[in-house]
Amino acid sequence: MSTGAVPIEDGGSLAGVPDAFQRLWTPHRMVYIDGENKPADDAAGSCPFCRVPGLSDEAGLVVHRGEHVYAVMNLYPYSPGHLLLCPYRHISDFTEMTLAESAELSAFTSRAMTVLREVSHPAGFNLGINQGQVAGAGITAHLHQHVVPRWSGDSNFLPVIAQTRALPQLLEQSRQLLAAAWGTAQPDG
Repeated sequence: MSTGAVPIEDGGSLAGVPDAFQRLWTPHRMVYIDGENKPADDAAGSCPFCRVPGLSDEAGLVVHRGEHVYAVMNLYPYSPGHLLLCPYRHISDFTEMTLAESAELSAFTSRAMTVLREVSHPAGFNLGINQGQVAGAGITAHLHQHVVPRWSGDSNFLPVIAQTRALPQLLEQSRQLLAAAWGTAQPDG
């Protein structure tokens, strides 16, 4: 029974050999896997969440800026519209937040959900802070909260089988829609 593969010992190459699989290439994920934008230490100068506020909204993918917190597109999103809510201050633990930072983070969470509902009509959300590396934080040195819009059936076989997500919209397109709606979306309830 032939598998269609060319054996290496016969001088063949496996590259491009047809098989039963369709491939979705996501080479942009390699920069994240290789550690790009992850600070090597706790120094604020090496932190992407400390650098982003110094960029233009477009260059930094900033959706909205508050007094203590800003909303930014996740460079490595789980779904379209995946936002990160970051305090400007370089802190790594939720307990280090001031009452003003905490209150604004809560207000930004509510606003982000309202805006995402208006722009892309998700069926639900994942909200969360991964506190520390063992909890899944990719960047442990700077606290940030995820606001991840979810739709029925959005996690199909790709994440489970191929550790890949298909995103139908570019980050800049998502940022433009969300930034425009941030000031106009009506509060829920």
